[in-house]
Amino acid sequence: MSSTLRTLTPPQSTALPALVEPGPELSRAEVERYSRHLIIPEIGIEGQRRLKNARVLVIGAGGLGSPALLYLAAAGVGTIGIVDDDDVETSNLQRQVIHSVADVGRSKLDSARDSIAALNPLVKVVLHPLRLDSGNALELFADYDLILDGADNFATRYLVNDAAALLGKPYVWGSILRFDGQVSVFWGKHGPTYRDLYPEPPAAGSVPSCAEGGVFGMLCAAVGSMMVIEAVKLITGIGKTLLGRLLIFDALASSWREIRIARDPEAEPVTELVDYQVFCGLPGTAAGTADGNGAAETLTAAELAARLAARDRGEDSFELIDVREPGEYDIVRIPGSTLVPLAGIQSGSALAGIRRDVPLVLHCKSGARSAQALASLKAAGYGQVVHLEGGILAWVRDVEPDKPVY
Repeated sequence: MSSTLRTLTPPQSTALPALVEPGPELSRAEVERYSRHLIIPEIGIEGQRRLKNARVLVIGAGGLGSPALLYLAAAGVGTIGIVDDDDVETSNLQRQVIHSVADVGRSKLDSARDSIAALNPLVKVVLHPLRLDSGNALELFADYDLILDGADNFATRYLVNDAAALLGKPYVWGSILRFDGQVSVFWGKHGPTYRDLYPEPPAAGSVPSCAEGGVFGMLCAAVGSMMVIEAVKLITGIGKTLLGRLLIFDALASSWREIRIARDPEAEPVTELVDYQVFCGLPGTAAGTADGNGAAETLTAAELAARLAARDRGEDSFELIDVREPGEYDIVRIPGSTLVPLAGIQSGSALAGIRRDVPLVLHCKSGARSAQALASLKAAGYGQVVHLEGGILAWVRDVEPDKPVY
């Protein structure tokens, strides 16, 4: 969830101007729908017209995006853009409340659009079926007043930060993992950015994603709704935003605590977008699947199944190493695998138990962690190492479809 955190004592916070000008007069239907906002003096008719005129982009229709999208729509934000390229899976339903059983297998974008329309047909929804990257972020962000970042990976978080900084736009950031949540506002024109809080990303593989480490489903509602609270305050110009402050929520203790943050005076300004996969220590977007000698570093699920069958017959010899966490291993595993979590491989503490005299086949959930494990083992002098393309998700899809996925 976090990387190397840096805090400073910021200057006294000042009120921010309303981000969005008031839009057209409210219709009778809008007055009735938003009446509980209209009778709050701080919002009133003018604030609701600002919400009506606002254009907000949400990164991801997942755990944080689900409650955020629903509350943005309920609040009357006029135009809501959604960036996502995934489909709804059964494992999403534990926390991604914008989707339902009937949506499994559908695009998350289509599912989210339909849920928003059912809640508030007065809202315009713009779908962006793509994976955010350095080539499309600036053009996409330019059409919106405010961004809500609910991404679950560090590469996207730094990309969102840098694109927003280049365009001078504010964004609300949220992060969740297991029982812990974080939320803040970043806006380089008026205060700190994500890079002021986390100057450097964590070492690749050192912080699990929600798919790897799990997430307490209800935590998404707490952090996602707080993100919308901040968005509404920015749009309407009311209250004191989280710019310069980080809120940390511990769901197990039911407690919030605040850390103050400020600009790093020694930080280099953002001047361009880069390859954020490489920046975060992951294989670049153009990375191949062969080592420096041209030898393949991956194998398919079908190829692994054939090699396991050959090993059972005594015709092949290799070690199949599962680099996931014990909880994942308990849910589903490949027969004949040995659990050696990635952290032990990267730290070197597990190397004494990994043979050097036989070829190694690594796997994880999707292939990302096994690629990191492969790089660590190669650096430690292991010669014959490959990993399973697509991880256990590919294995279940292509070899053992009756096994569960998570």
